[in-house]
Amino acid sequence: MSFETPLLICVVGPTAIGKTTLSITLAKDFSAEIISADSRQFYKEMTIGTAVPSEKELAAATHNFIQNKSIFEDYSVGDFEREAITLLNELFKKHSIAIMVGGSGLYVDAVVNGLDHFPEVSETIRKKLIAEFEEHGILPLQEELKKVDPIYYNQVDVHNHQRVIRALEVYRGSGLPFSSFRKKKKTKRPFKTLYIGLRAEREVIYTRINERVDIMMQEGLLEEAQGLFRYKELNALQTVGYRELFDYFDGIISLDQAISEIKKNTRRFSKRQLTWFKKNPDIMWFDYDKPASEITAFIKKTLSQ
Repeated sequence: MSFETPLLICVVGPTAIGKTTLSITLAKDFSAEIISADSRQFYKEMTIGTAVPSEKELAAATHNFIQNKSIFEDYSVGDFEREAITLLNELFKKHSIAIMVGGSGLYVDAVVNGLDHFPEVSETIRKKLIAEFEEHGILPLQEELKKVDPIYYNQVDVHNHQRVIRALEVYRGSGLPFSSFRKKKKTKRPFKTLYIGLRAEREVIYTRINERVDIMMQEGLLEEAQGLFRYKELNALQTVGYRELFDYFDGIISLDQAISEIKKNTRRFSKRQLTWFKKNPDIMWFDYDKPASEITAFIKKTLSQ
């Protein structure tokens, strides 16, 4: 299948919904490569807790941006945008279609629409916020963000102190909420985009999340987190599934409590993902158990119109 304008198919949806399986099927059906837009699957030291595709899945289709970075590298959404666009330019020389899959909405949007431009902020403001965090912890910063920018508060992982600090530094420096600077102007891309979203009832999503966490523990997540514990302050490790186990290693909570917290925080994360994606009217939604062949047929019919 060849087109005058290349096509990027974006497979999106909440965690544990089945995006990986669908993306592999689509990659086979359209002779396309996969670009992962999961912001934690980039890191080679994090495998179990980030639900990296299995060796069998990775062998079934060509994947990009899977465990290609180290937790010790500084890697931002801006870096991903530049590298992903460069790769897409190369892929589209060989194929008319590429598949992007992931639940990190910001990373998907960065590739499709470009990043927003934020005001420059004095380094003094950032240093003051960091000092506040180190002295009082994240709770006061979370409360401030909730007050000054409830929109972003309901979208961001509020346990990730670096993202909370970033939002507050923009607010304190400009007097305007972080969310007000987002999606001001789309960047024109040399490709078209088709969004395919997977959905399920909340109870189904939560059950799948709980079962996935249990499987992760059986596969060795505890040992993986133990090996990373000494690096727990790194930004890459401010991630659900690791933070909670770090609290267990620190003696703050029991192992059972840590597992329960992982499930709870992952459920909260899935809710934020859905809030993000539901803002996009261009997403074509399908039930998570819809046969992949029907989704492929839908895409082919859409492209032929």
